[in-house]
Amino acid sequence: MKAENFKRFELKPFLIEALSGQGFTLPTDIQERLIPAIRNGRDVIGQSQTGTGKTLSFLLPILDRIDYTRHEVQAVITAPTRELAGQLFDELKKILEYCPENETIQAKLLVGGTDRTRAIGGLKNQPHIVVGTAGRIADLIDDQALQVYTASMLVVDEADQMLDMGFIDDVDKVASRMAEKLQMMVFSATIPEKLQPFLKKYMTDPRHVQVEPKHVTATKIEHRIIPLRHREKIKFVVDIAKSINPYLAIVFTNTKEQADEVANAMSEAGLNVERLHGGLQPRQRKQVMKLVKEVKVQYLVATDLAARGIDVKGVTHIINYGLPKDLDFYIHRVGRTARAGMDGLAFTIYEAHDQPAIEKLLKRGVKFTYYDFKQGEWVKLDRAPLGVPGKKKPAKTTDAKATTTKKPEEQKRTGGKAVAKARKVKPAYKKKARFKQAKEEQRQRRIKKKK
Repeated sequence: MKAENFKRFELKPFLIEALSGQGFTLPTDIQERLIPAIRNGRDVIGQSQTGTGKTLSFLLPILDRIDYTRHEVQAVITAPTRELAGQLFDELKKILEYCPENETIQAKLLVGGTDRTRAIGGLKNQPHIVVGTAGRIADLIDDQALQVYTASMLVVDEADQMLDMGFIDDVDKVASRMAEKLQMMVFSATIPEKLQPFLKKYMTDPRHVQVEPKHVTATKIEHRIIPLRHREKIKFVVDIAKSINPYLAIVFTNTKEQADEVANAMSEAGLNVERLHGGLQPRQRKQVMKLVKEVKVQYLVATDLAARGIDVKGVTHIINYGLPKDLDFYIHRVGRTARAGMDGLAFTIYEAHDQPAIEKLLKRGVKFTYYDFKQGEWVKLDRAPLGVPGKKKPAKTTDAKATTTKKPEEQKRTGGKAVAKARKVKPAYKKKARFKQAKEEQRQRRIKKKK
């Protein structure tokens, strides 16, 4: 397959060759709209969800503008997590494999959790491109090991997550030490109001491109919602996991404590499981990701730290132990599956307090199917479980008197409100009631007398 459609961007030949080699033929919407602007040196804001091709939309024009004859830092790419920085670096390396030997472009990955002394030693020769976490890059600048005053291109990837995790100040430090004429490229699923002061400080008339995916989630994902009811949640999620036999399943939890509890329970049940969350040491997280990529793990229990940071092939199932507070993360979670035209299955364990969140996801176009899991069997429900929004059958009732249909003229008299018909009272009802009461009082007196 040839990347003929990318040629109109007038990119360097090795970039077109790299695209062809990786099977890319058509630019995505965000690539179409941002590559020309970035090549022309303009500030840009790319607002898009996972799977829209944003990574190539900045890597291609940046590589096109690198001058390999200048042995100095020319571009800095920042990410909120080590995992995400590592994935960006991997994508960059795939393209650089096609770089001509006499036009070599050097790149370095700089992230926390690695040997700082070794990182400083590796910067004796300054790279053309730096990819990493903002904190580690800022530290190396303070150590005068990394010289970014020559760099005029800065990428802030997943800016909203960067803000949430408190790293935007580190990005600010890095940006302030870069070239005076700085081109900033910001990519984010959302642009929070709190991010605006930072954007205004560094950006001039940015080209803001917002790309909505054709479908909020991949069309080949089935979203199953399962009511918890009275069941013990950890045991229930283990039972669901045992029933699916996935190639690779990711179980998402909202906290690292939940992740540990679920992973421990799955391990005790004999499942091949690993965990990934912010409480692990960097070396442990790296080892887990290695096992996942080598397909030596069948189940991965992860927090939302990994929702945007995991990009591995072959995820067949997603299990949501609970719905995230930020519903954008639901989209990111399920976006790990059904890639490259494959099918995917996403399970969500539902509790009564989740009803507002489910309603919002329904309005955003997520189509749920309703199931229950009983005695090891999947049972499809013909309507939404109790309390879940959805198409439901009319409720049946045995109390005919409380569901009487009123005629139009009766509705006018009652203001349109449903009013139950008064029950008909049989003749001599009061007399019979008084007689029964007298008999009961007489019986009570006899009992008292016997005592």
